[in-house]
Amino acid sequence: MGTDTETQGYDALIDLLAEDRSHFDHRFIKELAELERLVTAIRAREDSRIVLTSGSFDVIHEGHSMYLEAAREMGDFLVVGVDSDAKVRERKGKTRPAVPELERLRMVTHQRGVGLVALKHPEDARWALIKAVRPDVLVATEETYSQAEIDELEANWCGRVEVLQRMATVSTSARLRNAYFEIANLVTERLPSFISGIVSEVAGER
Repeated sequence: MGTDTETQGYDALIDLLAEDRSHFDHRFIKELAELERLVTAIRAREDSRIVLTSGSFDVIHEGHSMYLEAAREMGDFLVVGVDSDAKVRERKGKTRPAVPELERLRMVTHQRGVGLVALKHPEDARWALIKAVRPDVLVATEETYSQAEIDELEANWCGRVEVLQRMATVSTSARLRNAYFEIANLVTERLPSFISGIVSEVAGER
């Protein structure tokens, strides 16, 4: 719990965060220590239940929006961790992300009910964001944590872990694969005539 002085120092910012506007420069917190202080002030002033969730949020679609909205409804203030480009590449391969981290951060702040965002880096200590926020509710998808990890998190770092189903009928990965296949099919269809045209042009110049 923060002191009254710490809370008052954040009063103007907390009021601004309550507005239904992106306010990206205020919602994106670069340092975990600053995030920890701000979340402590929000919790102290508003007696708010803090919710935390994380993800890549690459090529944001309705499933992401529905997931974030469901997470927000589990408490009073939502903090979102966004995987950095390096972390996404580490998890999903060198062709990802399709959208760079700064744009993904901005898009997340445009989603209804998102209070603060922070980047997650591959070099971060285990559960660094969770330990900084100490959420009342940690929201994750089914494959994120084992039951043993959930037990450890609930015993030490958060009030409870809520597991949500993915809410998209088609994943970002599937959408990107379909786009790649469409491009490949287009190239396959047009490449023979393109090559034929070049060959004819070269032959005509001889």
